Amino acid sequence: MSIVERQQKIVDEFGAIADWEERYKRIIEYGRKMPAMDPAHQVDKNKVKGCQSTVWLHGDLKDGKVIFAGDSDAMIVRGLVALALSVYSDATPAEILNTPPTFLEKTGLMSHLSQTRANGLAAVIKQIKFYALAFDTLLKRKA
Repeated sequence: MSIVERQQKIVDEFGAIADWEERYKRIIEYGRKMPAMDPAHQVDKNKVKGCQSTVWLHGDLKDGKVIFAGDSDAMIVRGLVALALSVYSDATPAEILNTPPTFLEKTGLMSHLSQTRANGLAAVIKQIKFYALAFDTLLKRKA
């Protein structure tokens, strides 16, 4: 499934939930279902700067696709990280770089988050793009 298709799935899912209280519960559910991050990756170099909560993000390149792992010490933020990773993990670096996170606006998520959470989520997306750029450069050098 492409990033665009994954984003549309989230837009459809959240579009079917009218109440924002229920949407927040769904975000938290995403966080609960996200696989635990290897404690070896919960180190300072993997902390996302710009987040009020502690957020870790790690990426690996496997078979030409970026596989992300993430975690946070805050439940809603962990859910937001899980949403972002459900969109971008297991995609090629080029696809990640070329696909903006349109699901954030289409779901209304950015306008319903506190400023600090919105900034933190933007920092997570930025870090995802940095990983993709680094891996894209690596792949081009090998080619």
